[in-house]
Amino acid sequence: MTQQVAFITGANRGIGLAIAQALAAKGFAVAINGLQDDDSLAAAVASITDQGGRAIKVPGDVSALDQQDAMLAQAEDALGPLTTLINNAGVAAMARGDLLDVTEASYDRCMAINAKAPFFFSQAFAKRLVGRRREEALFYSLINITSSSARAVSVSRLEYCVSKAAAAMMTQGFAVRLGQEGIAVYDIQPGVIATDMTAPVIEEYQRRIDEEGLTVLPRVGTPQDMGSIAAMLASGGMPYTTGHVISADAGLLISRY
Repeated sequence: MTQQVAFITGANRGIGLAIAQALAAKGFAVAINGLQDDDSLAAAVASITDQGGRAIKVPGDVSALDQQDAMLAQAEDALGPLTTLINNAGVAAMARGDLLDVTEASYDRCMAINAKAPFFFSQAFAKRLVGRRREEALFYSLINITSSSARAVSVSRLEYCVSKAAAAMMTQGFAVRLGQEGIAVYDIQPGVIATDMTAPVIEEYQRRIDEEGLTVLPRVGTPQDMGSIAAMLASGGMPYTTGHVISADAGLLISRY
């Protein structure tokens, strides 16, 4: 039976795991990537296989460009031809503070993992799809998880914002290039989501939501919210679209006065 097959980077926890679970619930086979072959990666796979889904673990550093094609090959060898790539893996700034104190190490780390890695992972994925016959019954897509920080300035972590803005522009470029191939490309830009990355500051965001109306919808988002959106897009739930930015931010960036 022909099946949608997705590769999700950084999917051993948080938003990536929620996306993998949401895709599996829609019948996708999923390759779950994590940096290390550890208990969290095994548990992520088990959360799907225990429910009768098809999932494998593909450990590896997505920023190691010489490993990217091998990771995609491992997924295809086990699950079949890929139809979907979700670039979710990402890192925060090494420290929050005055942008005048941003270090080269923090800047380079954000750019390497948040921008360079998804660019070349997308390239490797696209080359595989362009070079083969694709099933008309299947929906092919590339989805990047960037951030509302691609559009909104945060001076306390500007290197992160810059890396996400680069990834957002990359999304637009791949949408244009892959449109002629029938491959849809999307950019999901999460706002305030409760994850390990935001844990140190989530209480402050919640206070601003409660007291200052930071978001239009008055709550913090969940990884499952992002999973539902990604599954809808990857399943072709927005036909005749590509290059779209999905501002999954509860109205955070709506201009108000």
